[in-house]
Parts: sequence; C-alpha cells; structure tokens
Amino acid sequence: MNLAELYTTYKDMVFNLSLSYIQNIEEAEEITQDVFVAVYQSMDTFQEKSSINTWIYRITINKSLDYIKAKNRKKRLGVFASLFYENTNEVKYEQPSFNHPGVLLEQKESVEIIFNHINQLPDNQKTALILYKLEHQSLESIAAIMNISSKAAESLIQRAKANLAKKIN
Repeated sequence: MNLAELYTTYKDMVFNLSLSYIQNIEEAEEITQDVFVAVYQSMDTFQEKSSINTWIYRITINKSLDYIKAKNRKKRLGVFASLFYENTNEVKYEQPSFNHPGVLLEQKESVEIIFNHINQLPDNQKTALILYKLEHQSLESIAAIMNISSKAAESLIQRAKANLAKKIN
C-alpha cells in the first residue's frame, strides 16, 4: 500500500483519535500531518509484526502524547520565564479553548469538564479509555495497540473509569 492509499484509508481515524487527545481541530490536523510524515519515513522499516491499522494507531497515540508533553513544557517555561522577566506585554501562554466539532453548543461545557478530567488521567489509562469509549476498539485491539495483554487493557479501563468517577463526584 502506498502513502496516498494509507492516507485515504486512515486519515479520518488518525484525525479523530488525535482530536480525542487534543480537543482542538487545528492542532489535531497538525498531528495528523505529523503522523503521515512519520508513516512515510518509517514505511521501509514496518515489519508487519502487527497490522498497519495497529501500527498507525501507535504512531498517532505517540504523536498526540508527544504534542501534549511539548505543549506542557512550553506552558511551564512561560510560567517560569514570567517569574524573571517583567515584560507583561508579552503573552507567555494562553489556555486553548475547547474546540471539538462533534459536541453540540449546549453540551460543550459538560463535555469540556469531562475531557479535562480525562486529560488528568495517567497516559496509559487515558489511552485505553479513549480507544475503548471513543474509538470503540475491542480489548484485543487495545492490547495490540498498546502492546499489553487483554487483561491489562481491561484493568487500565477499569482504573480509568474509577479515577474519573472520583474526580467527577
């Protein structure tokens, strides 16, 4: 399968998964581009130990988590820099607005609160929950994507649900 066919087949899946992590259309589009650049650069080394679908899921998850980590580093750097520099005209960090096309305006605030809680979960719990609840993946698929056992995937989902319940109540 060439890159054009891969892009046509998987672009929506990659975009939707990255959007589940980022909750911002423009940033999810950027991650989608990054994923397909990585796919193109790694096509020669893909060893078919897993399916192409699983491989692209892994790349998307890694790119999404890397993007979040980089964004958090910039945020911390901005806060740290503001302690030492008095130039208040310069904006150091601005909290992005919740921007998800699948959410109706009247549901936006509730969904934003839920996603804020999901974003506070450990990465492995967040990934398992997103794959299970938002991507509708089976436990076997989640296990393959995350390179863990089905039992471990089920455990991560249960812990994520329990942690969310604690945060929401």
